[in-house]
Amino acid sequence: MPQPRLAFVHIDDVAPTQVVRQLHGDREAGVHIKFLEWTPDRFVAYTRYDPGLVLERHGHSSDHLVFVLDGELTIGDRVCTAGTLVVLEHGAAFGPLIAGPDGVTFLETYTGDVTPVPVDKEGYQRLLDERGIVRLPNPEFEPPAGARAEDLGRGDRWS
Repeated sequence: MPQPRLAFVHIDDVAPTQVVRQLHGDREAGVHIKFLEWTPDRFVAYTRYDPGLVLERHGHSSDHLVFVLDGELTIGDRVCTAGTLVVLEHGAAFGPLIAGPDGVTFLETYTGDVTPVPVDKEGYQRLLDERGIVRLPNPEFEPPAGARAEDLGRGDRWS
């Protein structure tokens, strides 16, 4: 039997990857992720949303935890500041997610599949239109070596 893995990852050794792009007037906003761990069983990321970024109401295909480290993130009508833990069990939905005026940084984990499950695409588009936000195509990126094969090349991976 193989030995259980012991791994260490330092945040400074991982480059950020932009996975979502939006145009807010003449300013681009995005989601920037440092993939700390990505295996079939777990996903851990240090994630940054630029100021004002808006993501749709959605769930995920596994349990999902978000721990706010800096800034603020409004989820629905709840403002989450540093120190807030958000627990999203498989099948639950949250959002829309709106980054505060200084953006937000958080640590997030999944217990498996990271696939988002949109809840209200039409409502999301109305919200973007109301705010004058244009959704740009998601950037192409190469997931880390441990990522699940089915996660590779999915342009709709990130909400």
